[in-house]
Amino acid sequence: MVAFCPYCSNILFAEENVSGRIQFTCNVCPIYFPVKKNISSRTYCQLKAIDDVLGGEEAWKNVNSTDERCPKCSNEKAYFLQLQTRSADEPMTTFYRCCNPECNHNWRD
Repeated sequence: MVAFCPYCSNILFAEENVSGRIQFTCNVCPIYFPVKKNISSRTYCQLKAIDDVLGGEEAWKNVNSTDERCPKCSNEKAYFLQLQTRSADEPMTTFYRCCNPECNHNWRD
C-alpha cells in the first residue's frame, strides 16, 4: 500500500513514533496518520513459460554418446551435445545427459 499526503501529494513514509507505534508521516507537511490495524496483501507473479535452450527432447534424439561419468548416478556413459552459447571467439559449450534412463541427469562442461 502506498499512501500520499492529502495536502502536498508527497509519499508518506512509515516510521515508528515515540510510543513505539507505526505511523505514516509526511516529510514536508507536519502531518501524520497512525496505523490502527495491520494491512497486508500478497501478489504472486505468474512466471512466463520459457523455451528450452537446448531444444527440448527433440535435440537429444540423434546425438552420440561418450565415456563421461554422470555426477549423479556414476554411470560411465553420457550423451553429448555441443552448442555455441557465447561469442564466436569462445569455445563451444558441451552439454551432457546420462545414458541411464532412470537418471537422465543433465550437466554441462
